[in-house]
This record gives sequence, structure tokens and C-alpha cells, in this order.
Amino acid sequence: MSNEALADLLGLTDWRDAMLTVPREAFVPDTGLACPEGSDPYPIDRQARPDEWKDAVFSDAAIITQRADGRSDPADEAAGPASSSLSAPGVAFAFLSLLSPVNPGDRVLDVGTGTGYTSAVLAARVGEENVTTVDVDPDVSAQAVVNLTKAGFAPHVFVGDGAAGCPERAPFTRVHATCGVAEIPYAWVEQTRHGGVIVAPWQPGRGDGFRVRLTRSGGAAFGRFHGRCSYMMLRGDRAEVRWKAHHTDQAVISATATDPREVDQAGDGLALLATALAPEVGVFRNRDADGSFSLLMYEVGHPEGSWAACDYVPGDVEFEVTQYGPRRLWDEYTAAHTRWVQLGRPNVERFGLTVAADGQTLWLDEPAKEIGPVGRNARDDGAAARASR
Repeated sequence: MSNEALADLLGLTDWRDAMLTVPREAFVPDTGLACPEGSDPYPIDRQARPDEWKDAVFSDAAIITQRADGRSDPADEAAGPASSSLSAPGVAFAFLSLLSPVNPGDRVLDVGTGTGYTSAVLAARVGEENVTTVDVDPDVSAQAVVNLTKAGFAPHVFVGDGAAGCPERAPFTRVHATCGVAEIPYAWVEQTRHGGVIVAPWQPGRGDGFRVRLTRSGGAAFGRFHGRCSYMMLRGDRAEVRWKAHHTDQAVISATATDPREVDQAGDGLALLATALAPEVGVFRNRDADGSFSLLMYEVGHPEGSWAACDYVPGDVEFEVTQYGPRRLWDEYTAAHTRWVQLGRPNVERFGLTVAADGQTLWLDEPAKEIGPVGRNARDDGAAARASR
């Protein structure tokens, strides 16, 4: 496959010329781990298997380029979490399309330099002198400069905390993030021109999240969500994401008539609403061959925190609920489900986000119809409410 064939595969129109200007192969290391959507990951090695390497370069696959912050082999899945990558083209251009319209001369902040590929595409679109990119990892940034130089681009590359933006190069017409954030840093709003656009992977659960497109107006930014996404987290926003039953002798067992499968099937609309009504509740699922199903919940970033499980057994009309900790996560999440039903089962696209200096708020249909605070404000409000009980 070639760059042209990949552009055809993705159906690119608006960003096609910029993509074809950038030699994608310049941003792929000799070794790494290719992760095609819907297929098993596989290691790539340019010297040992050049044809396979080239196929990975021009496929719609993400390529892991760093693992455990550079302490281990990126191709070794058992050697720690992935910490940097070249995003799958389909994912990358889905985000870039949300920036549109983007015109030559627009000033763009690209948060999360990674391999430098997205910065190169942006430079091809607006001019390299108008692109500023920042990454917290000095080794990643240094390799990105090598890649960019090889490809013929020289945007402004900075090493630093992406959450702080790059005030010395502000203001920006567009802010584009390639790392998940638990909440939108207000510094990005401050550094965006009035009428400018911010596009980011909003991932308050530190796992899967939602694409959000915000427009600055006055001292805040407002905008809607545009479907699911899953990016590596901004390093300052990382948290442990797993379910584990602990302190089981202290857990409380009850029964419910609410089928956990029904709650799970509510999908993304409920998941988004729950960021405000059941903040920082992660959800896992377990399905068995006999039809049994468990919906598992945990407090994000709190390995010894609250957890819950609701178990469906075929034929039962009541389902066992087990909950541990000061938060009753099953109760919180099913209350959010009830509210979602009352609201008419809204999908993701009906929700929006306001980012202001004093916090961030989830809303439905229009900013005036607030659901409640999200991010830090939701955590603080929830903690205060539990303390008052």
C-alpha cells in the first residue's frame, strides 16, 4: 500500500493534500508493535521483515513506539504499559477533521508530539512556522525532531507539561491534543483566541472517553461531544484503571430487580451522563459461556477504594449486588441510568461541555441546560455530599 492508497481507504477529502505531503514512513521506527483495529497486535522489524514493516506503515493501525516511558521494548506487551505511539491514521484524521475549518496561517498548538507525524500534517496545512508542539518526554521530543527533519518539516517543538500549553507562543487559533485528559486544562482556553477551537480526547475515567470540540467565547469554551475515543493519558492525568474485589469480608450484599445487562446496554449516552452523576466510576464487564454476566465497577485511581458487582444468572429475576466502601457505586450508577431514561435516553451528540475558570460542566442540548459539574468539581462535590451524610 502507499500513502495515496491509505488516503483513499480513509476517504479523506479536506485533509488529503496535507496527508499526501507528509511521508508517513519517516515517523515509523524500525521496530515497534503494530495494533490494527479488530486484529491481534504484531511486532514489526524493518530489517528482518521489510515488507511487513511497510504494510504496517501504510495501514490503518496504531504503532506503539515507546513502552513504560522508555524503560522497555515497545514490542513487548508484557513489559509495561504503552507510553507513546503513532496513532492509527483513521483515529488521527477523525480528530483533525474536527479542527476544520483550518486555513493557511492559522496558529496551532499540538499537545502530545509523539512521533511528530500529526505536527507535520498540521505544518503542511498551516505552515511550519505556525505550528507549536509540546511533549513532556525529552527523548520522545528529540526523536520527533529527527523524524520531522527527515520529512522536511521544522515546527516549533517544546519539552514540557502539555497541560500548561505553551504560553510563550500563544495565542492559538486551534488547539489539538493527542493525549487523553481527565479534564480540559483551563490554560488551553486562556491560550486560544476568541472564536478559536480546542479538540481533545476527554477521558475522565482515564480509559475510553469522548472526542470533544470546544469553541472559546469570552472567558470560557463551549462545545459538543463527537463519539468515543481512547488515547494514552496525559502523564499528569494517569491513574490505575482496573477492577479488583478487596476487603470482601466487609462488602455488603443485596438484591436488585434491575438487570445489569440493561444498564450495560444503555451504552455511550449513559457513560457520558455518569461522568457527572457518578464521577470517576470505571466499568468492566465479564461474560461467561453459560450466559452469566457481571457488571463490575470501581473507583478510578483508588486501588483500595469502593467497588461493586452485579451478577446476572440466566433464569433469575433478581440479581445479587455486592458493594464495598464509602461509595455505593452500583447505586450511583443505576441512579444515573434512571436519570438517563428520564431524559429520553439521549445519545452522545446531545451532550456538551463548558470549560470555565471555576470548573467544568456537562450539559444537554444547550449550555443553559446543565447536568452538573464534571472533573475536579464533580469529585469535590461528591466528597462533600458523602461527608455530610
